[in-house]
Amino acid sequence: MLHQLFIKLKESFMSVLPVTVIVLILSFTPLFNINWAQRAYFFFSAIFLIIGVSLFTLGADMAMTPMGEKVGSSLMKSKKLGVISIVCFILGVLVTVAEPDLSVLAQQVSTVIKPIVLIISIGVGVGIFLVLAVLKVIFKKNLSMMLMFFYLFMFAFASILITNGNGKLLALALDSGGVTTGPITVPFIMALGMGVAFTVGGRYAKENSFGLIALCSVGPILVVLLLALGIDSSKLDNLSSTGGYELPNTLKEFFNGYWKILGNTSKEVAIALSLIVVFFMIIQFIYIKFPKRKLFQILIGILYTFVGIVIFLSFALAGFLPIGHEMGVQLASTNNFVIIFFGFILGLVVVLAEPAVHVLTKQVAEVTNGGVSKLEMLIALSLGVGISICLSMIRIIFNFSILYYIVPGYFISLGLSFFVPRLYTAIAFDSGGVASGPLTSSFILPFAIGLCSVIQPNNILEDAYGIVAMVAITPLITVQLLGFKSVMINQVTRSRRMKKIIDADDEVIIRF
Repeated sequence: MLHQLFIKLKESFMSVLPVTVIVLILSFTPLFNINWAQRAYFFFSAIFLIIGVSLFTLGADMAMTPMGEKVGSSLMKSKKLGVISIVCFILGVLVTVAEPDLSVLAQQVSTVIKPIVLIISIGVGVGIFLVLAVLKVIFKKNLSMMLMFFYLFMFAFASILITNGNGKLLALALDSGGVTTGPITVPFIMALGMGVAFTVGGRYAKENSFGLIALCSVGPILVVLLLALGIDSSKLDNLSSTGGYELPNTLKEFFNGYWKILGNTSKEVAIALSLIVVFFMIIQFIYIKFPKRKLFQILIGILYTFVGIVIFLSFALAGFLPIGHEMGVQLASTNNFVIIFFGFILGLVVVLAEPAVHVLTKQVAEVTNGGVSKLEMLIALSLGVGISICLSMIRIIFNFSILYYIVPGYFISLGLSFFVPRLYTAIAFDSGGVASGPLTSSFILPFAIGLCSVIQPNNILEDAYGIVAMVAITPLITVQLLGFKSVMINQVTRSRRMKKIIDADDEVIIRF
């Protein structure tokens, strides 16, 4: 156990280090001015982020992954489609309604949509699409075709929303897809997909084990777009507030705020995990029947998961969120090139610190038997998120609709799916939801809001929001390009082999 924890700490240290170093170096330049107390608590927060990510990934390996896999495989063995659908729907709702990131999103629109209404509606959306995702695996349907169908619906609702004068909510609706696939949801749903796919079997079992996160990300967007259609557009001006990002000036102020955040975060995460655990125990009693020793290991893993997520989220919200916002405010006074360049660098390193990214890269490496290494996935995700933040900075500076990015982005992503192996397409569309995790919500989004409060103070809702959606879309392209590279390398290798065979003399013995 200690050896595994040491490995996780080492991985987490290498992940969180780049963004910490960049921010601290920047704080010693004229571009970003903060005092020594603020540097101290940011550094302090980074240390605990490393501890939080380590405990979370260890807990996910011990509990969330085996729970999800066993639930998926046990449900398939029951061969009762009705039971499978009901269980998956309930699981989808439960893992979503108490997702910590979702409560943050709900508070942003509390003046026009009651938080409980939004949370339950999004939970139902995820539940419905989790059922559709599992049915896709069972009946071996094509992921790209399903995504294309639902994206067309999404664009249709978006156009109606703009026509109704509620276009300000479009970026927020698109963000909801990435926010709801957070650190609790991702490990469980991904493991569930693997359990279902490998029990069903078939030629495309590996490909079918991915794609559940991609479909579950569509449900929240459609739900929020539908809710937005019924909102009075005159109320939307109340959503441009930038409050709640105050930067503590002393360590005492920081810790006073931290204890309050810690209490709220602990409560939210406890509710989220308890819902999953209770439902898992019901399934365990009826179908799974793990031995006591395995159950004890899972309970220890759940404890690690709880402590890890609480530490990560509380220090991200207390230390990284206000620093990110202040950085955006101060960098807004520099020239456009500096803002765009820094956005790209920030995107490159922030995704490495997302907890669920490490779960994804580990499962990809296992499913592909090393065909797609963790390093390749991290590079593809890092480049994708770097490009997305860079493009988002351009959108804030020049103030244009997010649809100019989203529509071409999805069309390119879906177009690439016809030229790359299905496995890469499924991994790519899951990567989008995974990359837009809690650090994006608690550091990148406040950075964008701070920047926008100076550059576009009257368009915060339209220009600052949408950055989570951008983080979710660019990995779809970069990971599939990784697959396209693999296809081209295989074709070149085959061509060279055929050329050697054709050019060989008749007397030469060809050994295969």
